[in-house]
Amino acid sequence: MAYRPAEQIIHKAAWLYYTHGLRQDEVARRLNISRASVALYLRKAREAGIVNISTSTHLFSGERLARQMEDAFGLETVWLVGEDSFSPSPASEIPTLAANVFLEMVENGNQVCVAWGRTVYDIADAMSYADREGVTVVEMCGNLGSPYAYRPDQCTMEIARRLNAKGLNFYAPLVLRTEELARALREEPVIREQLDGIGACDLALFTVGALDTDSHVIKCGALSVAELERLKAMGATGVIAGQIITADGTLLDCDYNRRMISADFDAIRTIPKRLMVVQEDEKFEPLQAAIAGRFFTHLVTTSSMATKLLKHHTAHEPTPA
Repeated sequence: MAYRPAEQIIHKAAWLYYTHGLRQDEVARRLNISRASVALYLRKAREAGIVNISTSTHLFSGERLARQMEDAFGLETVWLVGEDSFSPSPASEIPTLAANVFLEMVENGNQVCVAWGRTVYDIADAMSYADREGVTVVEMCGNLGSPYAYRPDQCTMEIARRLNAKGLNFYAPLVLRTEELARALREEPVIREQLDGIGACDLALFTVGALDTDSHVIKCGALSVAELERLKAMGATGVIAGQIITADGTLLDCDYNRRMISADFDAIRTIPKRLMVVQEDEKFEPLQAAIAGRFFTHLVTTSSMATKLLKHHTAHEPTPA
């Protein structure tokens, strides 16, 4: 949906004022207009009924670059934060935008599964309170004993709280000590039922993790630095729901993955709407791997990331015979 310049300024003023909580004078400075104009635009936004988040997010999906991303990678919808965003760092806009996109996608009666990590928790923290009916939020993978706020159970329950929904956590660790123990635990009825239920979800929210010493799988103790280096030598490229993937988006055949309690990749791919959110441009290779693995249908990221992905895609596209 395209907006005329006069409409865009109204939407942008409403986005800054209602979503980011800026004062009218701050909105005026950001948009280089008078405070009186801000008040006028906000009144027009209310009168036109466009001061809801679902309309505002169209501003981030209407550009040509987003359409090119959708066509190139077979995605349903892409939202991009560009250099003309309202913050000195476009990536800092991502959690707020993703939270509002997610709220648009959640419908009454939905079963939603979520992964974990700093990005997912930032999305939960930026999310407005919404009174959805009959919604259940399901944890996509096992838990960690770390003190970080972005543990899987914390992400799940905070999103459930924002939606006034039922939260369903995994009462099992993310990584077990041995493959045998993990295999036995996966067959426990309560765990098996939850793992089998992932594929019946209507919507998934997750990110793809990078593999470096600052990665959340390292900081949360799921993986040691020595294990990380060994797995990278085997072709490890990124992390989906705690599990290591290769550059072609497949599950890495390794002891670490076999000790995991997490959603089966085929089950994830059966979920109709799968929202991937990527803030950091450093996640270029992990995001490429997630694209290769067909993990998501919807994407929120930066314009710079989209430009880099399209450039790489064009350079490696087969030449027509």
